Amino acid sequence: MDKLYSPATIQKIKNKYEFQLSKSLGQNFLIDGNLVDRIIENSLIGKEDLVIEIGPGIGVLTAAAAKKARKVIAVEIDRNLIPILQETLAGYDNIEIINRDIMKTDFREIIKNAEKGNKRPFNSVKIIGNLPYYITTPIIMKILEEDGRGLIGNITIMMQKEVADRIRAIPGSKIYGALSVTVQYYCIVDKIASVSKEVFVPKPKVDSSVIRLTIRKESPVELDNEGTFFAVVKAGFGQRRKTLLNSLNGIYGFSKEEVKEVISEAGINPYRRAETLDMKEFAVLSNVIYKGIRD
Repeated sequence: MDKLYSPATIQKIKNKYEFQLSKSLGQNFLIDGNLVDRIIENSLIGKEDLVIEIGPGIGVLTAAAAKKARKVIAVEIDRNLIPILQETLAGYDNIEIINRDIMKTDFREIIKNAEKGNKRPFNSVKIIGNLPYYITTPIIMKILEEDGRGLIGNITIMMQKEVADRIRAIPGSKIYGALSVTVQYYCIVDKIASVSKEVFVPKPKVDSSVIRLTIRKESPVELDNEGTFFAVVKAGFGQRRKTLLNSLNGIYGFSKEEVKEVISEAGINPYRRAETLDMKEFAVLSNVIYKGIRD
C-alpha cells in the first residue's frame, strides 16, 4: 500500500470504506512522515520489545513500530477502522489489532496474554499513540496508576500542547499543578517534538506536542505513605488561589490549627500556595501529615 501518511492514501481509504472521521473520538490522522520517524526513533523500541499502541487510526505509527519491535498490539475503539487496519497492516505478521475502549482495557492483561506462547519474555514494553485530546489525561493516569513502576518502560505519545506543557511545568509557574507533580513523580519527562496542527487531516484547532515519559524504577522522593502524598497534592491544588493552610484545612479530619502545626513542622510557611512547592517539599509535608494520622 502507498504511504499511509499520504493525504491521497487517506482519501482513497475513506472513499473505499465510506469512512467518516469521528469528531467525538478526536480522530485526526497524521500526514508527516518525518514526524512518524521521529516518534518511533524516540520511543526507543528494541527488536525484543512489545509495543502497545493507543488509537492506531489507519496504522501509520503501527506499521513503523512493527518494523522495530517483536510484537505490536494496536488498541482501537472505532470498530469501523478495524477492517481498514486489517488491510493496511496485512503485510505484517507481528501486529495484533484489538477493538476495545482503552479506558476499559487492562494493560497488565494485554501484556500477560502477549507473553503466552512466547519462548522468551519481552525485553521491555513501550506504549505509543496519538491521544484524543478529550481524554489524554485520564489515559495517562490510568497507565501510571495501573502499572506503577512495573512492566512498562516508557510512554511516547502525542497530545495537545497545553496538556504537555502542564505535565512538564515546574514549581512556581501558573500551569504547574497536580498533574505535573503526579506524572513527574512516576516519570522522567522529555519533550520530543512540537507539532503544528497543519500536519493532520482534518486539521485540529490546536497545536500538539510529543513527549516521552520514562517510568522511574524508584521513587524520586522518600515517602512514608504514597496515598497520603497524592491526597496532599490533590488537596493542595484543589483550590489554587488558597494558601496551604486553607487548602489543607480538614484533611484527614485535622483542624485548621493542627494543619498549621504540621505544615510548620515540615519547615514550610503555611501561607505559601501549593504551586510554589516542589516534589520534595510535598513529600516532607505528606510524611509529617502521615505521622500525625498514625499518632
